[in-house]
Amino acid sequence: MSSGNNKGLGKAEVRLKWDPSPWDRPPHHLDIITATYTAEAPYGNPVYLVHYDSRSPDGTINMSRHSQTGQGFGYVEAVTIELDRLASTFARVVVGVAIHQNNGHKTFGDISNAGVLVLDGYTELLTDDFSRLSESTAGTVAEFTRTPAGTWEFHKMLRGFDDDPVAFSATMGSPVAPADGDNEER
Repeated sequence: MSSGNNKGLGKAEVRLKWDPSPWDRPPHHLDIITATYTAEAPYGNPVYLVHYDSRSPDGTINMSRHSQTGQGFGYVEAVTIELDRLASTFARVVVGVAIHQNNGHKTFGDISNAGVLVLDGYTELLTDDFSRLSESTAGTVAEFTRTPAGTWEFHKMLRGFDDDPVAFSATMGSPVAPADGDNEER
């Protein structure tokens, strides 16, 4: 799915929200993780990852908001991806969300009011509440691919994983559906 014109996507934003944990429980900490892949290895190892404590080397992918608790109004975490500025060697960008497991095993089903929003400017590309990934600790939500003409397209990519953020970062762009392949939508 492209943005509806022949130029393709230019700048995408992925936003994440969730309710804070109850006052007597450790905080829920979710993170947006963005992985980039080259045309030579679109399903290989990511060239680099962008998450809460990093940014892309060329400044094209940046975290503009980050929350460790979910406190705040609306979407409390966001990443901006300037697809039109990515080097021509990049052919694929995958965006996922992982739940930190520091305070015990948590799945998306354990997190209330979780949601993700993907935008191209003011155009909504995806809104999801993670209900299809309720048994997962991490999941991909979006894939951006470069067409042969050099424009970028968006693909909804809901895939559940049972990994911590580090393991998820290494496998999130894999071509093979995880063991619970029923969660895949593309």
